[in-house]
Amino acid sequence: MNEYIIITGGAGYIGSHTIAEILLKTNYQVISIDNFSNSYEFVYENLFQLTHKKIISINLDLCNKQKLFEQIEPYHKKIAGIIHFAAFKSVPESVEKPLMYYHNNITSLLNIIELAIHFNIPNFIFSSSCSVYGDIKSSPVTENTPLPQPISPYAHTKQIGEQILDQLIHLSNPPLKIFALRYFNPVGSHPSGLIGELPKYNLTGLVPNIIRAALHKIPVLQVFGNDYNTKDGTPIRDYIHVSDIAYAHVLALQKLQTKSSSSFFDVINLGTGKGFTVLEVIKTFENINQIKVPYQIVGRRHGDVEAIYANNDKALQEIGWKPEYSLEDMLKTAWKWGKERY
Repeated sequence: MNEYIIITGGAGYIGSHTIAEILLKTNYQVISIDNFSNSYEFVYENLFQLTHKKIISINLDLCNKQKLFEQIEPYHKKIAGIIHFAAFKSVPESVEKPLMYYHNNITSLLNIIELAIHFNIPNFIFSSSCSVYGDIKSSPVTENTPLPQPISPYAHTKQIGEQILDQLIHLSNPPLKIFALRYFNPVGSHPSGLIGELPKYNLTGLVPNIIRAALHKIPVLQVFGNDYNTKDGTPIRDYIHVSDIAYAHVLALQKLQTKSSSSFFDVINLGTGKGFTVLEVIKTFENINQIKVPYQIVGRRHGDVEAIYANNDKALQEIGWKPEYSLEDMLKTAWKWGKERY
């Protein structure tokens, strides 16, 4: 009997790459739930070109619990796990529209975890974020680093999500086995060039805007602040290839399958363990792709932290994961995808 994995937000950036890894490297079938609020249906066609396997696509807003249960009920006896990506994810937008972020991100999580309990789906992976570490003062951060006050509503929804799941494992019946994977800064695209990052709005990430500036789709790339206490004054981030992140979900799912039937919750950092400044990323992009990127320094952006990168030892110990792609690989694959799509 072929088993299904539910992937929420499957047409999105990390979701689509995770579908590719699951279909190429496991025997699971995929049920993708997405309302395409910030993604495109053609992603599924590209995934078929890549994997030669069809997925079940459900067009649904996860905040509608009744429809969610109705759509999943025909498959529920064959579902082995859930990977929950679907969420609003722009830090600047969350500062502007906090209530929208709290409503969407928390309600959708509550509904999908209630689905897991109702249909006895024991294995659950939550898409968390390094934003839970807030304006941390020292790096690398480990999973045991105390979480400070979040500096954006988006980050707060991820902290709340982890807390809800941690509490539920002590209370839910049947038992739940849960990993919360804290992503650092996903960039790059699948080496095939068939899937990549293409949100409908809120292109606030550094690399998409580097590509847009290189293609003259925007007049200039804005660099938010050069007065941070870093080597060149610009913020430091841990950039990680999206396919490395996607494969970690396959390994985490396999690990959950091997665990006993008792409840379980743990968090894992997914980062390279290396930090690069914004200007270093721009210069690397220019060198690797032989193209100039026009940029200008502007004021700091509310919600940004100065520097953060991961200690990823636990990922190797717990699920046998380590990143394979370099920063150059990330920026080369991002350009391959972006110059065709943007």
